[in-house]
Amino acid sequence: MAGILKVDKYQDFNGNDIMTSDGSGNITLSTAMNTAVASGTNNTPAFSVRLNSAQNIANDTFVKITFDGELFDTDSAFASNRFTVPSGEGGNYFFNYGIQYLAYNANRGISSFRKNGTEIQTSEISPLTSTTNPTITGALSLNLSAGDYVEVFVYQNSGSAQNIRGSSSELFTYFGGYKIIT
Repeated sequence: MAGILKVDKYQDFNGNDIMTSDGSGNITLSTAMNTAVASGTNNTPAFSVRLNSAQNIANDTFVKITFDGELFDTDSAFASNRFTVPSGEGGNYFFNYGIQYLAYNANRGISSFRKNGTEIQTSEISPLTSTTNPTITGALSLNLSAGDYVEVFVYQNSGSAQNIRGSSSELFTYFGGYKIIT
């Protein structure tokens, strides 16, 4: 059975107004409620970038991926191939990335997700084969403070320099993230 509750004012236990209604369907939120709604409902800062063309990866070396295609960046926080948490935007973030190797033989392909220059997550494909374009993917959640930065590196050991795949029309190698509403 459904019920109807008719009130003109919602208050907290201390008698502070949370929300009021004028009886004509117009609701007014308290200042504190407006602030909470405005700051916590849009999952920003957020960004999504991709590699537009193949990037050369030296043999037996970790190389930072040079993401050169920006799909969006809500707070202009992605620059120099890294996302830096803007001032006042510390909190929990979710990140994901994918790196597609072009077909070649190697013992190992490794991705390295780094926070403030320190490796905190790796993923590996072993071995890489010349008949496929394998993709390494990763996803993680982190608590970050203003000024913290994150970036993605890649490694391969085929015996010579090789490429990872990029495209201006498809997401072969990509990186994105957003602040989680908490």
